Amino acid sequence: MVLTLPAPTLPGETTPAHRATVAAAPDHIYRLADVIRIFREGDMETIALRGVDLDIERGRFVALMGRSGSGKSTLLGLLAGADRPSAGKVTFRDTDLGRASEATLQQLRGREISLLFQSDNLVPFLSLTENMDLAASLAGRSLDDGLAGAILDRVGLIDRARHRPGQLSGGEQQRAALACILASAAPVLLMDEPTAELDSRTAGVVLDLVRQIQEEHRLTVVLATHDAAVAGGADRIVTLGSGRITDDWSV
Repeated sequence: MVLTLPAPTLPGETTPAHRATVAAAPDHIYRLADVIRIFREGDMETIALRGVDLDIERGRFVALMGRSGSGKSTLLGLLAGADRPSAGKVTFRDTDLGRASEATLQQLRGREISLLFQSDNLVPFLSLTENMDLAASLAGRSLDDGLAGAILDRVGLIDRARHRPGQLSGGEQQRAALACILASAAPVLLMDEPTAELDSRTAGVVLDLVRQIQEEHRLTVVLATHDAAVAGGADRIVTLGSGRITDDWSV
């Protein structure tokens, strides 16, 4: 069975003329303008991001690379709408994530933005298929048996459909999380050190699968990592240091 997922569309794309205009212009799904993030605890103040400007085009695979404390995970949290900037603006399409309501942010994370972190986001007492059903439901979509089977076959877990997360290896859990992302059909995937707990061979398998899925469905992928080998799989690498962008180049 051919795996076909709903194609993401831009808000307001209604006429051929408008579609032609959108196609001709840079299609930025994220825009960050002079973003500052300060964490305060008592009298202590930590500046995690210092005036970050960044545009991310739809369909790109972007790696945020830097050492621990560079600001990459803080930046990823802002892109996810899980955190808000202290100053500046983070825009997802037409939504100002810093000013959006919690209800709007939850809806975006369900329908538009998927998250994949070091620890998978699977519900431990549900089977893999049930986790996929839940992911689709949260995104306002339905998942029939045929599509579920095609997704599981795509990630190499067709024989693990009834298994719970605890019965899967680390690499299988990450592939199961990817299956849930495909079930949700969200056009954006954010990853924070997703292979940090995997051995190099298993990490390579997971990253290869992410790249294939990204290219097939034109997902926008943003991956935070400290590992240059992991970042090498992206087509754009943004390097951070001390809360600032220090380099930005396309591969």
